[in-house]
Amino acid sequence: MSKFLMGIVAIVIVCGMYAVGLYNKMISGDEGVTAAWSEVVNQYQRRADLIPNLMKVVKGAEVAEKDVLLSVVEARNKATSVQVTPDTVNNPEALEKFQAVQSQLGGALSRLLVTVERYPDIKFNQNYLDFQAQLEGTENRITVARKRYIETVRDYNTSVRKFPASYIAKMMGFSTKANFSVENEEAISKPPEVDFNQAPATN
Repeated sequence: MSKFLMGIVAIVIVCGMYAVGLYNKMISGDEGVTAAWSEVVNQYQRRADLIPNLMKVVKGAEVAEKDVLLSVVEARNKATSVQVTPDTVNNPEALEKFQAVQSQLGGALSRLLVTVERYPDIKFNQNYLDFQAQLEGTENRITVARKRYIETVRDYNTSVRKFPASYIAKMMGFSTKANFSVENEEAISKPPEVDFNQAPATN
């Protein structure tokens, strides 16, 4: 075999190894996105699972703002009715819908927490105090899971769009993943401030 042919073979082998390396990197990135998404869903579900216990505590007291209680129930029903699958990360519209209903539930919960501050018999109930601690921990975990997902998707999307990996991605069926849309991504780098000792607002 001539040196020229040997050189061609060597180039082909090197290019093949490089392509395999890029492919394996995409596989790892895809699996990473799936795992990060699964953790996001788990933490949001954890929050939804806390709500029935909260409602038992609150419903046992005479709370005047019944519309606030109803809004939490309705928001939870909407959040849990949205069908979420691993393929959601490939569908921007589905992810946007998921994000919207979770934001609605978070807002409804925040309003309820403020309302409860007006009722000492609830806010000092041990079951309610336990709920507060669990909710705060869950909100922290949601923040961490969302941040990890955003970063993982960003890294993956960059890897499949860069040249020459983009050609391999197209041939192998790898495409960009949907990501959370946030006006200020720095806002999710720290957990939301939930002041459980906040005094009720007065008019």
